[in-house]
Amino acid sequence: MATVPHPEQIGRYRIVQRVGTGAFATVWLGADDTLDAQVAIKVLADNWAHHPDVRARFMQEARIMRRADSPRIARILDIDELPDGRPYLVMPYAPGGTLADRLADGPLPVQQALAVGAEIAEAVADLHRIGVLHRDLKPSNVLFDRVAGEDRVVVTDLGLAKSLAHASGFTVVAGTPAYMSPEQAQLGGALDERSDVYAIGAILFHMLTGEVPPARTGNGRPQRPSRFRPGIPAAVDNVVVRAGQADPDSRWPSAAALAEALRALKESDSPSPRRRSRRAWVMAVAAGLVLAGTAGGGVVFWQNHGTTVRVSDATGGLSVAVPAAWAGQLRDAGWDPAVIGLPAGHAPGLVVSSRLSAWSDPRSAVPGVFVGASRSLAGGTVAPTLPEHPECAREPDRTVTVAGVPARVRRWVRCGGTATAFDEVTFEPAQRGFGVYVQLRQVDAKDRTDAVLGSLRIADSLAPQAAAPAVHIQP
Repeated sequence: MATVPHPEQIGRYRIVQRVGTGAFATVWLGADDTLDAQVAIKVLADNWAHHPDVRARFMQEARIMRRADSPRIARILDIDELPDGRPYLVMPYAPGGTLADRLADGPLPVQQALAVGAEIAEAVADLHRIGVLHRDLKPSNVLFDRVAGEDRVVVTDLGLAKSLAHASGFTVVAGTPAYMSPEQAQLGGALDERSDVYAIGAILFHMLTGEVPPARTGNGRPQRPSRFRPGIPAAVDNVVVRAGQADPDSRWPSAAALAEALRALKESDSPSPRRRSRRAWVMAVAAGLVLAGTAGGGVVFWQNHGTTVRVSDATGGLSVAVPAAWAGQLRDAGWDPAVIGLPAGHAPGLVVSSRLSAWSDPRSAVPGVFVGASRSLAGGTVAPTLPEHPECAREPDRTVTVAGVPARVRRWVRCGGTATAFDEVTFEPAQRGFGVYVQLRQVDAKDRTDAVLGSLRIADSLAPQAAAPAVHIQP
């Protein structure tokens, strides 16, 4: 690559040093002496400056950054041309360097990777809200700004960004192969926001393992990060694997949903001020269940019967009656059975709780119930890995009749010396071809397990459905 001459001045900005050079542009660190600030100046390469399509893409990047108006997206401060006609963009300088720089030293700590991944997903969700796909997410396009002494992620390089309204039938394959979704690698492939979700999953893999995502396994499934870095929790594996599915319908439905999943994982794995058995509480599958259902925006079956409230999932195939005090919020778009060790996918399910933001933390004193169906629970072909609660007292398992069939109830009480109790229940409705998993959390020493289980209503046939936007309902 030819050496780029070091200019002394670009516009009113004094040039300090070159930050980086790419195929289409060079980025310089500039000094705004008037405002005593550092800026990044992106100058279109001379050999591309007279290509109308490339020049138009460069100008489009500026318009998108301006329209995004998000602290998570690189902001545009100025735009102009050099005397030789090359356009340039002026942006705030991010002194923390790029994610690629940090990954050169190896993988990030798991908690840090989850936090950075959530911020990337939130930034991309900001783009999607204005109808724009990024199409070239990768570690070198993730910057770190410093705000009040802390890192803040900033997503940049929108040169390949496209309107969601025109995201089908691209005639040119564009992007970075290791982070590019399968549909993006096909001419004329239909793209939507789940294409960016795939790229975020690839970046997550890189942050967790220190390795560029490898080729898929022989069965076409994405690799689990824990294969390359033992000790990564299964719940983290599951979030990354879901983002990297070849079929867009099997991925997280949006960048916002993935951000929520990562935030919930990070919060569920945060150290407690009190000494606890980490595995006891964090393994509680509640966090993973809430993650999987970024729930439906359609009509939700919600009936108040005085002391109880009946709710259903987005398919209408699962419904349960709960005490009115539990029925604060509902998430109804389903779950990923991988959170209990079953094959990954999307299946009908719901979670209802007095406060969903706290439900993902098994230590919180909020009551609620999760109900999920899965074909993998039928026939005993795959044994689920249900949560254990070692800081609770285990009661003898018992069998109750639910929907006319026996259901095994595993119960833990006096969790952490409190009145909190957990019930883990599985059963297989007769001749339905699927099984059901139920988790209850009760916090007032009253055992309503049999009443809740007895209220379950299950349709004869439950098919996997796609996830939709979130619904939070107050009775």
